[in-house]
Amino acid sequence: MPRALSSGFVGFLILAAIPLGSRPAQDLKERAQRIQREAIVVDTHADTPQRMLDEDFDLDHRDPEGAIDIPRMREGGLDATFQSIWVNVRTQGAPAVERSLKLIDAVREQARRHPDKLMLATTAEDIRRAKRQGKIALLMGLEGGHMIDSDLRLLRTYHALGVRYMTLTHSKNTDWADSSTDTPAHDGLSDFGKAVVREMNRLGMMVDISHVSDKTFYDAVATSKAPLIASHSSCRALNDHPRNISDDMIRALAKNGGVMQINFYAGFLNQKYLDESRKHRDQFSKRRDAIEAKYASDHKKRAEEIRRLDIENHRSLPKVAWTDIVDHIDHVVKLVGVDHVGLGSDFDGADMPEGMEDASRLPQLTEELLRRGYSDGDIKKILGGNVLRVMAKVDKVSRLEHSAP
Repeated sequence: MPRALSSGFVGFLILAAIPLGSRPAQDLKERAQRIQREAIVVDTHADTPQRMLDEDFDLDHRDPEGAIDIPRMREGGLDATFQSIWVNVRTQGAPAVERSLKLIDAVREQARRHPDKLMLATTAEDIRRAKRQGKIALLMGLEGGHMIDSDLRLLRTYHALGVRYMTLTHSKNTDWADSSTDTPAHDGLSDFGKAVVREMNRLGMMVDISHVSDKTFYDAVATSKAPLIASHSSCRALNDHPRNISDDMIRALAKNGGVMQINFYAGFLNQKYLDESRKHRDQFSKRRDAIEAKYASDHKKRAEEIRRLDIENHRSLPKVAWTDIVDHIDHVVKLVGVDHVGLGSDFDGADMPEGMEDASRLPQLTEELLRRGYSDGDIKKILGGNVLRVMAKVDKVSRLEHSAP
């Protein structure tokens, strides 16, 4: 009579009966879900405030037309989001300041409306506290130095209202800094521009070098005592758009202790998409300029018309896979290590690659990073740990500046 089969052997037979590859795939998914729960996931750039102000959009409302809302942030495990305070560079002076203050108020109002789900945050410790309390941290970044109207008092006002980074330029030069997509006028940062960087160090506001010219970047690195961030930029070696960052710039940013947050915009990820879009650039630029001019004072209508134009443009261009995001992460890691890269999606502000249409899709990145051999600890750094480190360092520099005689 045969001996009874051992429980271990029975288990082996059961596992052997499972189709090859299904269990490893399930293990990968479960491991990714665990990492996503344990990590503090931070996205340093989303353009949702435009919707909050112009459409009275409430974050607690699930809306398939956008990319960011509380339900989908929950699904994607997004713990903290920097909401972009962006004012079109066509708007300058007092009108730009006025609109920026309204956008800031719109973000703060979301936290006031939903205190059980959202927390207004300004520090890395605030983000950790929100995570412990089961809330999503809302932070703010000022996207474009033109909104300070060349006045350091306004910079201090924005900081007092909760803004914790400023992108030195947007698509056009300011009066004190050159943009990557404009004709140079200052040879980088002017003397006042360097004073802006020093004041941001003193305040504890992160210096964001997305959008700036290469010379402005190097001037900012040389001036700042604190690490810098690129809140939403990708790698120029993989896509030669001037908004992206060259390998030498990535090395300089890493040496500075900073972190580069990969932009998900298809036009910054994929070279074929960029090349094709350049062929139609003049046509779409003229149509966009016409919309900007026609609805200059009607922000809601302007946003609607530009969104329609962008959708039309996006559909006419090559498809881009969401895995291209991880290609850019890989490039930074191979160049300078895992401590200097993170996520800056540009959700609600740019055309996303297929499969990364909104915040609920973020766990795919964790799964793909696992497939490519990243450790749990390294993935947690990429998802948010790196930018939390920079935030803490910026605060430390600020405290030292305040304590200096």
